[in-house]
Amino acid sequence: MAIVRIPSPLRKYTGGQAKVTIPGATVAEVMTNLAAAHPGIAPRIQNDDGSIKRFINVFVNEDEIRALNGDATTVSDTDEISIIPAMAGGK
Repeated sequence: MAIVRIPSPLRKYTGGQAKVTIPGATVAEVMTNLAAAHPGIAPRIQNDDGSIKRFINVFVNEDEIRALNGDATTVSDTDEISIIPAMAGGK
């Protein structure tokens, strides 16, 4: 199972946990299983069709999935997936 790093704003959906262990062979499967295991998180990270929202950046280890195979990127039990909401603001 991959380790998923949860950003602070989403930890209320994971019982305050900063990291959760979620099964899945691809990023898409991990995100679907994350949403099933932690109700309420899906609308914050996924569109209605299950795809990852445009403003959510997802990394497998150090690589952003858009530079890999998107949500079809394969993951192993030793991988860490980081969910990074895009930041806005500034001057």
